[in-house]
Amino acid sequence: MRIHLRHMGVAAAACATALVLAAPAQATEYSSALKIHGIQYDAPGTDSNACATGNTKQEYLTIENYSKTATVNLKGYVVKDAAGNRFAFTANHYLQPGDYVKLRGGKGAESDANNVAYRQSCNFMWNNTKDTIYLVKPNATRADVHSYTKSGSDRDGNGYITFHG
Repeated sequence: MRIHLRHMGVAAAACATALVLAAPAQATEYSSALKIHGIQYDAPGTDSNACATGNTKQEYLTIENYSKTATVNLKGYVVKDAAGNRFAFTANHYLQPGDYVKLRGGKGAESDANNVAYRQSCNFMWNNTKDTIYLVKPNATRADVHSYTKSGSDRDGNGYITFHG
C-alpha cells in the first residue's frame, strides 16, 4: 500500500508541475518596475484608421513605473501583440517613480511633459475581440504580459481594461 501511495504522490506532483507550466501568460507576475497599467483596446466610435479624420489616437496603452525609487528609461523597450504588430521606443523617455506614458495610435510627437508617445501609424494595433500584449525590456526579456477578451475582461463594455491598479 505504501508503494501505491508514493506513486500517487509522484503523479500528483507531476500533475501540479504541468498545471504551473500550462498557466496562462497573464498569470505570470514579472519583477519589472514597468508594467502595463491598462489599455483602451477599442477606441470610442466607429473604427476608422484615416489619419486625418480617424480615431486611432483614441486607442492607447498605458505603461506605468511602479517603482518607488527608480527612474526608468523606455528607450529600447518594445510593445507588441499576439499577431506580431510592434512598437519600439527609440528615443529617451524617462518615467519617474509613479509616472506613466500613454502609447497612442496615430501620428504625433513623443513628449515627456505630456506623457505620450505615438506609434506613427494610423492602423489599429489592438484587436477589439481579444489580444495579448507584451512589454519587452531592451535585453529581450518580458517586463509584463496580459491577454484580454472583450467578453471576459471588459466588464462594463467600454473598451478599456485595467491590469494593475
